[in-house]
Amino acid sequence: MRVLVTGTAGFIGSHLAHVLLARGDEVIGIDNVNDYYDVNLKEARLARLKPHPGFTEIRVGLEEREAINQAFAEHRPQRVVNLAAQAGVRYSLTNPHAYIDANLVGFCNILEACRHHDVEHLVYASSSSVYGANTSMPFSVHDNVDHPVSLYAASKKANELMAHTYSHLYGLPTTGLRFFTVYGPWGRPDMALFLFTKSILEGKPIDVFNHGKHQRDFTYIDDIVEGVVRTLDKIAEPNPNWSGDAPDSGTSKAPYRLYNIGNHQPVELMRFIEVLEDCLGKKAEKNFLPMQPGDVPATYADVDDLMRDVGYAPKTTIESGIARFVDWYKGYFGQA
Repeated sequence: MRVLVTGTAGFIGSHLAHVLLARGDEVIGIDNVNDYYDVNLKEARLARLKPHPGFTEIRVGLEEREAINQAFAEHRPQRVVNLAAQAGVRYSLTNPHAYIDANLVGFCNILEACRHHDVEHLVYASSSSVYGANTSMPFSVHDNVDHPVSLYAASKKANELMAHTYSHLYGLPTTGLRFFTVYGPWGRPDMALFLFTKSILEGKPIDVFNHGKHQRDFTYIDDIVEGVVRTLDKIAEPNPNWSGDAPDSGTSKAPYRLYNIGNHQPVELMRFIEVLEDCLGKKAEKNFLPMQPGDVPATYADVDDLMRDVGYAPKTTIESGIARFVDWYKGYFGQA
């Protein structure tokens, strides 16, 4: 297939592009390579993709409407995976407009381009953050999620609503994936595993929020990408049993689906740090702090729907996943 992937300089997008190319798909990669975090890391991810004859790079931002439309018109993708977004809960507290531009205006441009260029299936990144103030565990896509606690979360919930509108009005099949704390090689420098590893190796203290009592459904990148590919290959269909009298949040009469994509095994942050210390052979100096604004105490994905519909089966333990990350980190930064 010819697949357009946004965010190919990003963590998940670059891994996904590799897998699609390896199986023989053509990948049209869109990314504006912004400086939200280390541009050199983004360029290094792209450098691994560029030699592949099936990869085409386009450097534009999602909010650039004409450029996005031109990319669709020129390359005619059959399917689209939208992973590009302004990420980060804490950054949204101080830079809200970045989220409106990329996550709302940009996503509207993607939806319009898919609609006008006969895209067969749009798969897009949502986030576990949409569960916000929900406390019933595990989080289910069939639960109401109307109480986000950050603008980032609100923008991802808005994406789901926008996608449903296009599925309903224009018959565009859309599938939203609520990602749960993705980690692994080539990961983002603003996320805990990267920050902890850097500080521990440099002998600096690490900030442990919520006094280490956080629980997160840490999900290894290879498991995430396998789930994305399986979902991309199964075009969203209407739910014939959907009823407006008792509306199901995860499905619709339109060709629309929502799925959690996580490990289904929440881990306490202190255990996560212990495994990292073992892999590094070095103890961390810990600076215990209260929970940050916009954060949630726990995440836990109910992935039954994804397992049933596409055969998703995450299998990477945190012991194995963190060890692979540490090996990559030391190699990438020359600390082997």
